[in-house]
Amino acid sequence: MNPKLIFLDIDGTLTPPGTNVPPESAVEAIRKARSNGHKVFLCSGRNLPMLKPLLDRYQFDGAVGGTGSLVLVGDKILYDCPMEMADFETAMKLLGENHVYRTIESKVGAWCDEGIGEFLMKQNGGNSELIRLRKAVEDNLGMKPIKTYKGEPIYKIVYLCEKAEQLAPARKALEDRYHFIIQEESPKNCLNGEMFSRQYDKGKGIRIAAKAMGFDLSDTIGVGDSMNDIEMIETVGYSVCMGDGSPTLKAKSDYVCPPLEPDGLAAAFEKLGLV
Repeated sequence: MNPKLIFLDIDGTLTPPGTNVPPESAVEAIRKARSNGHKVFLCSGRNLPMLKPLLDRYQFDGAVGGTGSLVLVGDKILYDCPMEMADFETAMKLLGENHVYRTIESKVGAWCDEGIGEFLMKQNGGNSELIRLRKAVEDNLGMKPIKTYKGEPIYKIVYLCEKAEQLAPARKALEDRYHFIIQEESPKNCLNGEMFSRQYDKGKGIRIAAKAMGFDLSDTIGVGDSMNDIEMIETVGYSVCMGDGSPTLKAKSDYVCPPLEPDGLAAAFEKLGLV
């Protein structure tokens, strides 16, 4: 087998949503794959501070972060693309006027609207991104009040609202230049998703990383679970969706492995002959 370049989503794929501790079987599978000559990257919507605990503790060869807005090989940044400030300000105004809860993410941290915690407390279950956001807010994982934001470059906006109509003004103004991703399997009266520039996505980040690492796309593997993994799944040579992931993502993937817990990622690595 040719060496493979493997891209792993985090929440719901590598770790339980909102945590930084993978199952031990996943850690061991990654270790064995790397010892067999394969390279392993994180590929996540998380910003750099949220990636750092995993990058620092476990052995990864790089990361595609911020849904493709930031690409790292080792600790070297190859690609860095924040939102245009005028577009960010327009989005924040239109989303805020329509009572959409917002979190914003930069290279130095994340901020959230007042009241988002109360809204999240009313929601039970949901997709991995919603669970991650709930844990980030409830457990105070670096999430600061939006009133303390000082104008740092922003890479994406995560939004929460009750109805799609609340997003319509922002979409009308900006959808020609920005993705508006809606996650599947949300609770009733709760839509969650994210807005980020069409200049990048996880697939484009993967292309940058693969070129830098000297890999053909046919020798890349992507593993994910939610709607912000679509471009990853459509770009890699072989795609895997977690067993409890998005129905749409499952339909687009080459293989559906068991759920993350207890040993889904390890099972996928074994199925693909990586370990």
